[in-house]
Amino acid sequence: MELDQLRALDAIAAEGTLSAAAEALRVSQPALSRSMQRLEAEFNHPLFDRTGRRITLNETGRTAVDWSRQILRDIRLMREAVELTARRTRTVRVGTVAPAPLCLLASLMMERFPQETLTSDTLASSEVERHVADGTLDLGIIAQKPSTPALRSCELMHERLSVALPPNHPLAARESVTADQLDGETFLILTDIGFWRERVDRSLPHSTFIEQRDRGVFDRLRHSTPYCTFVTDAPFMLDAMTGRALVPIDDDMAKATFSLIIRSDAQGLPERLFDWAANRHSRQ
Repeated sequence: MELDQLRALDAIAAEGTLSAAAEALRVSQPALSRSMQRLEAEFNHPLFDRTGRRITLNETGRTAVDWSRQILRDIRLMREAVELTARRTRTVRVGTVAPAPLCLLASLMMERFPQETLTSDTLASSEVERHVADGTLDLGIIAQKPSTPALRSCELMHERLSVALPPNHPLAARESVTADQLDGETFLILTDIGFWRERVDRSLPHSTFIEQRDRGVFDRLRHSTPYCTFVTDAPFMLDAMTGRALVPIDDDMAKATFSLIIRSDAQGLPERLFDWAANRHSRQ
């Protein structure tokens, strides 16, 4: 019994006639008729009542149609399940607390595994750890060592923030500034900055934050805004800030070390990407 025969049987039942089924299947009517004759021979029972040149499904044939549709449905579901599993094996699910280390991990994946896919969510550190531990996420990026014993970790990158100021700003000529000196200033910030938002809220309680959700709009505004903006030293996210004074923030709130975490029993693509990132960092 062949799948084409089951599809043909289904088409005859759906279209009502042999000729209509042949047209739907884009085969000749004699070829479709011969295929049904072979199927009847395999079952050793007639599936059609034949009156002259007209054939109609009999009760046995209708039973065969019901089973053929179930088989075809199961085959379709099997193919969908296989495709979904294959996509999952080619996709790494990552939770991160900040955008810069995610960009680094994405670039590492593109370098080492260019055919694979990375999906991400920005979450709180505790959520990242929990979801990596329970297998919801393949990898996580946090700004400290993991507290869960079942997780492996490696250092991924350091990040430090500077402040970009209008050239006539009173702090623009300084070699560095502290959070206390910046507290009370107005900042234009990107909404999705992860755990950095909690840090700046805590360290700059008297400052005003104007949020911009669209990164493209934010990138255009930050070159001309009269307000302060934060700038990362991540080399793959640097942008020439013409007409702005870049002043390093000499404060713990502006420094972070990010760790990449993974379950100790992880295998496959996530494990290979983790090892690639760990080996790369150790060589630097």
